Amino acid sequence: MSSTTASTTAPATASTATATAPAPAATPPATATATTPRQVPVFWLALLAAPVAAGANAPVLILPDMARSLGVATATATWMVTVFAWAMAAGTPLLAALLRRRGLKPLLRLSTALVVGGTALVAVAPWLPVALAGRVGQSLGGAGLVAAAMNLAGNARRMGVISSGFGVMGAAGPLLGATLTDAVSWRLAFAVSAIALLAVPAVSRYARSTPPSGEGRFDARGAALLIALATSLILLPTTPLPALAAALLTAVLLALHIRRRPEGFVPAALLRSPLFLVSAALGVTLSTTYFTLLFTVPSLLQDRAGWSKGAIGTGQLVTLLTASALSWLLAASSARLGRTAVRTILVTVGATAVATAAFSSSGPLLLLAAGAAAFTATGANATLSVHAASATTPTQRPTAIGLFALSYQLGGAFGPGITTLLILS
Repeated sequence: MSSTTASTTAPATASTATATAPAPAATPPATATATTPRQVPVFWLALLAAPVAAGANAPVLILPDMARSLGVATATATWMVTVFAWAMAAGTPLLAALLRRRGLKPLLRLSTALVVGGTALVAVAPWLPVALAGRVGQSLGGAGLVAAAMNLAGNARRMGVISSGFGVMGAAGPLLGATLTDAVSWRLAFAVSAIALLAVPAVSRYARSTPPSGEGRFDARGAALLIALATSLILLPTTPLPALAAALLTAVLLALHIRRRPEGFVPAALLRSPLFLVSAALGVTLSTTYFTLLFTVPSLLQDRAGWSKGAIGTGQLVTLLTASALSWLLAASSARLGRTAVRTILVTVGATAVATAAFSSSGPLLLLAAGAAAFTATGANATLSVHAASATTPTQRPTAIGLFALSYQLGGAFGPGITTLLILS
């Protein structure tokens, strides 16, 4: 996943069984019997959301190629990953709010335009700033598509399919990116996220099942403060002191704003919910672990085990695909296992992944560490998002999903930043 988020999500990323279910269709004539609202087939939801993870993870093995093409250092090229994760983190709650307030169809239209425009910019960008603008467009559009898929999931098994799709596409992203770069250009590798647009016509048929909520005035100040806080946090690995100062100041201002407007963009009830807070904290931690190892393990495999780029890409693909399948099993059995058992599994496997990557010089063990991190991140996206969404009322569940996704996607930004500090700088 990417940054993937994956990403958030899906990697990334990428989300709830208790998300707002499709609302009933318009009331039929009095003589007719009320009908059960239709669910979007889960295949279309997975196709709508998962390609974002491939786009997020495509740069893993091609950072040097991108850097040479744009005339920048490899460490500088990691901003192509960081801005994608930033836009996913900031865009997911914003576009979830658009879904809640305006309905599904406007969200799909805006997201499609952003993906198309961003992909076109990346395809022709002669300089890094232009390419970064294109990546932001791609990511914001992808965030909208992910928000739509997450809120239409309806139950844990369907969310497990979507989250596993994130994992599969995130797993394929590095090798797919390297293959397309060798065959054509790194620019084509960044176009894979546009595959999601194939699902838009099918999903849009269900637009009438998700009417707008008819809420009052949009909390623009709360949204701006939240995005500013997320931006400050994302900059922590690269500019620690200024970013920390900005984060503390923004957090204070946001807290004051929430006291004045407790039902605004960041509902006070969510911040008072231990279930939501624990879910979000674990989400960002496990996501950061995954995205850090996703970008560091290839370098470790080259330096410690002497593996080639092709062997690394193939090994990561197999390992991450396996991890995605296992994460779906975790999501499918999460209701039976219970919240405490799920959290214990995720934390234990995640800690083991970090320890293995830190001390092992064996190629298979390093791949196992990456797979374990992918399992925890993908499993967290599928299960903890369900927990987070269940911490609030049905009308606020899109907000809870969006804020959980923001915390998860922060890991997609932290990971490349940490990698730059550990490996590339």
